[in-house]
Amino acid sequence: MSTGTKPLTLEAFEEASELVKKVTLNTDLIYSDYWSAQNDAKVYLKPENLQRTGAYKIRGAYYKISTMSEADRKKGIITASAGNHAQGVAFAAKEYGVKAVIVMPTTTPLIKVNRTKALGAEVVLHGDVYDEACEYAYKLADEHGYIFIHPFDDLTVATGQGTIAMEIIKQLPLVDIILVPVGGGGLATGVSALVKLLKPACKVIGVEPEGAACLTASLKNDKVTTLPTVNTIADGTAVKTPGTKIFPYLKKNLDGVVTVPDEEIVTCFLDMVENHKMVVENSGLLSVAALRHIDCRGKKVACVLSGGNMDVITMSSVVQQGLILRNRIFTASVLLPDRPGELSRVAGVIASANGNVIKLEHNQFASINRTHAVELKITMETFGTDHMYQITKTLEENGYEVKIIPALI
Repeated sequence: MSTGTKPLTLEAFEEASELVKKVTLNTDLIYSDYWSAQNDAKVYLKPENLQRTGAYKIRGAYYKISTMSEADRKKGIITASAGNHAQGVAFAAKEYGVKAVIVMPTTTPLIKVNRTKALGAEVVLHGDVYDEACEYAYKLADEHGYIFIHPFDDLTVATGQGTIAMEIIKQLPLVDIILVPVGGGGLATGVSALVKLLKPACKVIGVEPEGAACLTASLKNDKVTTLPTVNTIADGTAVKTPGTKIFPYLKKNLDGVVTVPDEEIVTCFLDMVENHKMVVENSGLLSVAALRHIDCRGKKVACVLSGGNMDVITMSSVVQQGLILRNRIFTASVLLPDRPGELSRVAGVIASANGNVIKLEHNQFASINRTHAVELKITMETFGTDHMYQITKTLEENGYEVKIIPALI
C-alpha cells in the first residue's frame, strides 16, 4: 500500500515507478532509422503498444488502486473508458481481488470490450463517446457505492502514467523532446510534470487529433472547454473535455500542443507496420504523426506509442485507406475503341509499366461513338505516386485517354 505521498511529486513518481514494475513489462526505447532519416533527427519510440494489456494505462490504474485503503477496495471500483484504461483497471483490480465495473462507449472496438471482460471486469456499454459513458459511470457509482477511478482527471493516476518519463530519461538522458498523445490529458500531465522535475530543458509536446482537440481549445480559451462534438479515427483520444483537476498542470508543464489530421495517422500506420513491424492503434500514432509538425532537426526525440489495441476490421480499413492516400492503389478511367483485343492490349500496356491490375469495371455503353465507346475503370496496385503517373503516362503514350478517379475515403 502507498505511503500516501503527494501526487506529482518526485517522491510519488519514485514510489509509483517501483510499484508498477510489479505488473509492467519492459518497453525499452527503439531507435527508428526510418523516422530519424525523415526528420533529420534521432527518433526513438517508447513502445507502450507492447505493454501488458496493450497500453500504458495499466501504470496509472495499478498505482491508483495501490493507494486505496482496504475498505475502499472492498466497495468495488468503477470507471469509464474507451478501452485501454478499462483493461488497465480490470487487470489491476484482478491483481488486488477487487470487483471492477467498466462503462465503455458503444463505439468501442470489440477487441477492447472482449479483453476487458476476459480480465474479469463487468462491462456496461453506454453512450457514443467517452463523455457519455463517464456520466453514466458516475451515476452507477452513486447508486452502488463504487469508488470511481477517473481515466485521466486524477492526479494519482497521472502520477502512475508519468513513470513512462522516468524510463525514457533513464534510457536516453540527453533526450531533447518527448511527444505524448493527448485525449483527456492524464498521460501528458504525468510525463510533463516528471520531466520538468528531472530535466527542465527537455520539451514535452502534447499531440491531439484535429477532430478532438479539446486541450488546444481549452488552452486557447484559458479555461477547460468542452467541444460540441468529436470526430476522429483515434478513438482512444476522442474526448470532448480535458481533465479539470489536471488542466493547471498541463498549462504549466507542457511546452506546446500540436494537432494532427486523421489522414496523417493513417499513413503513419502503414509506415509503422512496414518499417517497424508493429501494430500501433490510431491514438498511439499521434506522436510520430506530429514529427512533421515540429522542428526537431538535430534533436533526440522520444515518441510515446501509447497503445496497440486495434480490432482487425479497423486495421483492414486503415491499411486500405493508407494505400489509397499513398497512391499505392488508384483507379483510372480509360476510354478505348469498341473492338476485339482492346482489353488485352490495355492490360499489356499496364503490365509493361509494372502496374498490377486488381479490379476492372467494363462499361460498353459509355458512348455512342465507337471510336471511344468503352469506358474501362481500372484499379491498380503501384509502388507509389511516381509509379502511378508513370503508368498513366504510358497509357497516354499508347493512345488512350486516361483520367484518374479520386478515391472516396
